[in-house]
Amino acid sequence: MKRKPPADEEIWQPEPRWHALIAVAAVGGLYSALPKDLIIEPRWLFPAAVFALLVPTVVTHAKKYHRMNRLLGFALNALLTVGMIASVVLLVFTLPDKTETASELLISAGLLWFTNVIVFALWYWRLDAGGPHKREKTVGHANGAFLFPQMTLSPEAKAETAQEEWSPNFVDYLFIAFNTSTAFSPTDVPVLERWAKVLMMLQSVISLTVIALLAARAVNTF
Repeated sequence: MKRKPPADEEIWQPEPRWHALIAVAAVGGLYSALPKDLIIEPRWLFPAAVFALLVPTVVTHAKKYHRMNRLLGFALNALLTVGMIASVVLLVFTLPDKTETASELLISAGLLWFTNVIVFALWYWRLDAGGPHKREKTVGHANGAFLFPQMTLSPEAKAETAQEEWSPNFVDYLFIAFNTSTAFSPTDVPVLERWAKVLMMLQSVISLTVIALLAARAVNTF
């Protein structure tokens, strides 16, 4: 039976948030590095909007306004997703008229591909088992949308490997997202919830679109 901290605000082991902060900043940077025909002008608009949502998200977490923090987190993820999908759509419609060199096209493909990985990692991290705040309120991770290998260990094996209190953090979800974009599957982490399956299918479609449309065109221009 899982143990819980004695009070709602007492966290057993706070989950580090700096991984996610770096990821959000990385998406803003990757977007800014895209060519002008793949972004919504002016170039500073999207990074500024991300920063405008990121600051109150950090503040509400520090102040323990968990409900507001969760809502702001969803809004921030939605903004990142809209920006990425808009760039992919612009890519689809502008690719036939592109005159960039092969190396420039491959760089654009790489930027969009990595953006796709990070954005969906943020969604998995935000949604799994109620989000980071709910996960860190419970000692040990036993329920969620993803069946991590640590969750399948016997009590004896968990004790021997010091995994009794293991809980996933952002890096674990980044690993899932990376595998989904490369292998089009979660590899060693089975998916249990339908919402996660839908998101992973969407991520795979976007990854395949970027690879098939942009990278293939770049190779053909050599």
